[in-house]
Amino acid sequence: MGKFDTLMITQPVWWYNTYKKRESVQLTHLDEKDRPKMVDVSDKEESFRVAIASGTITMSQVAYDMIVSQQTKKGPVLQTAIIAAIMGTKKTSDLIPMCHPLMLTSVNCDVEELPSLPGFKLRVTAKLKGQTGVEMEALMGVSIGLLTIYDMSKAIDKSMIIDDIKLESKSGGKSGNYTRALT
Repeated sequence: MGKFDTLMITQPVWWYNTYKKRESVQLTHLDEKDRPKMVDVSDKEESFRVAIASGTITMSQVAYDMIVSQQTKKGPVLQTAIIAAIMGTKKTSDLIPMCHPLMLTSVNCDVEELPSLPGFKLRVTAKLKGQTGVEMEALMGVSIGLLTIYDMSKAIDKSMIIDDIKLESKSGGKSGNYTRALT
């Protein structure tokens, strides 16, 4: 019997199932004594890696119109969100404990106006040649960019919703390529 088979279940079922699976699966961010660690990538081959992430923010028509027409009191919201997204991408390892500091070679941020929501879709592309991927960096960039839109517009609309933050695609590395299926 494993050490969790006789455990009185006081945690949710997912917690128990996670630990049952651990008996046969080695998690990469835990050492042999179950202490957190950063994965050692020193023996991995360098490869060109690209990750694209996206997310949306929906808001009132008034907030949307003021942002598009650059009438907000805090200045150019979308331009500031792009800069924030780039900065967030670069600072990922400062905020996510097990992320490696990376030498990014490119970060690009696009904002798409979505008048039908109303709102915006923000997309970040992160690139590098290295030993580990840039998915977390792209996701962090999207998150920070969208939070910046919220911050700069909350005086107009506190009911904005940040939603659907996701990895769209990644390429390079040992795990190969991934592209999210269209829904």
